[in-house]
Amino acid sequence: MTPVFLNRIATAVPEHDVHGAFVVFAERMLADPRLRTVFRRMASRANIAHRYSFLDPHNGSGQFSSHDANEIYRRGNFPDTARRMDLFEQSAPALMRKAVDRLALDEKERSGITHVLVTCCTGLYAPGLDFEIVDHLGLSADVERTMVGFMGCYAAINALKLARHIVRSDPKAGVLMVNLELCTLHFQETQELEQVLSFLVFADGAAASLITGREQGFALDSFKVVMVPGTRELITWKIRGLGFDMLLSGRVPAELSRALHEDELMAERDDIDLWAVHPGGRSILDAIEKGLELPADALAVSREVLSCFGNMSSATVMFVLQRMMQQAKPGQRGCAMSFGPGLTAETMRFHVV
Repeated sequence: MTPVFLNRIATAVPEHDVHGAFVVFAERMLADPRLRTVFRRMASRANIAHRYSFLDPHNGSGQFSSHDANEIYRRGNFPDTARRMDLFEQSAPALMRKAVDRLALDEKERSGITHVLVTCCTGLYAPGLDFEIVDHLGLSADVERTMVGFMGCYAAINALKLARHIVRSDPKAGVLMVNLELCTLHFQETQELEQVLSFLVFADGAAASLITGREQGFALDSFKVVMVPGTRELITWKIRGLGFDMLLSGRVPAELSRALHEDELMAERDDIDLWAVHPGGRSILDAIEKGLELPADALAVSREVLSCFGNMSSATVMFVLQRMMQQAKPGQRGCAMSFGPGLTAETMRFHVV
């Protein structure tokens, strides 16, 4: 079978670091002093130093390219879904261009792109980001475009799987994959502590990747899905009147830990040198480390991405893979995995060429 390679990854985030401002805002939003105390304690333990948003957390920024978060998220008057989707349509293309430009495609690579794949679960409009990419790069009008929508944090692994199918069916194909999320669009006004804590980890970000049959980067060896029975209700993501409404149960880390401990991946873990685990949160990484009985430093890159950027949904695992690609040595074998609704772990085995 034709080998397929993830040749290169570029990443981008918006300019505004909003983590500190969000912690202050969210704490003040909670009316119950006891909940504020718990939130403050959990925020200090989240192991997140920075998260970025297209929203400017400060008044009077005067920047045409950004939006004032204080005007959008007013207590008692959070925006409806239409307003949030308008903001997505205005801001997502700029972040896409930033990531795609950093991929630095040369003329030969650009002319070799036959397929464009986009993953996103935080914004919808049509003609959408796939058309924006074609226009920005001046790609041929007959480029095949596919949107992988509303799959949540594991969408990038699914898109890589699709890219592998494409190149295996046509060894001359070139796939440009873009993973883009504006998670900060969907902050909700609530007094539910568990929901506020879920907002504590999410951020905006984008990744652009080139997948071809050219032997460079990571070879995409195999894919596997781990579905956890009886957990469909633990992660949900639904479109409502005031944006997209997420439920993220506190049971998720324990269920993932148990499922992976019982999976055949447990027996194969000693053959894996690189663990590119989606940093859904500190508790998620702790659970994966425990479930697979990994060494303390195995998830160091994932923890670094979590600290520097938070959870950017589908884009996040690509940030982890990008850092690994910069450090990895030929011959090393790796496993990437992301988690999301289902409850599901999407996994990918790869090796460094």
